[in-house]
Amino acid sequence: MRRRANAIRIIGGAWRSRRIDFPATLELRPTPDRVRETLFNWLGQDLSGKSCLDLYAGSGALGFEAASRGAAEVTMVERDRAAFAALRANAAMLGARNVRLVHADALEFIRAVRPCFDVVFLDPPFSLPLPQKVLARMPSLLCPGAVVYLERGEPFEPCGGARVLKRARAGEVHFHLLDWGADDQGNLSGIV
Repeated sequence: MRRRANAIRIIGGAWRSRRIDFPATLELRPTPDRVRETLFNWLGQDLSGKSCLDLYAGSGALGFEAASRGAAEVTMVERDRAAFAALRANAAMLGARNVRLVHADALEFIRAVRPCFDVVFLDPPFSLPLPQKVLARMPSLLCPGAVVYLERGEPFEPCGGARVLKRARAGEVHFHLLDWGADDQGNLSGIV
């Protein structure tokens, strides 16, 4: 029996209103429109020149949204085969030249990667515990002034040098904007 694909729409940027499909699985829970709208208001609507990492890409909602809003490069990491195949199909359908897809486990990927990122999206499956090993490696992945978006089923309590810049809740989704070291004035290069 073939699984029916689900779809979400991109809410801003060059691909606004375009729909992307993702497989119907229990683990995939795309970031809702309202949450993405708040997140990209926090980040600024234009991500031109930014390097982004969508570490648990899943449906691709966050990564494709960032790419649509002009990010120079969006690296999307996903280990699930069906989800990765859908990401590949969506990237081709959108003509997403600024998207790099990586079929890998999140922790394995960050152990091997060397570049720094301006924005990191962390939206692991809610059924998994908070990936402490991933959080511990965050500082080595971040460019100066970088921010990390974290989405969970419960509020995040800062640890390991992380600082909560903004937080909000929409239904069962708790979402946070974090950093690992602002300048002395608390500025983040105009991102917040």
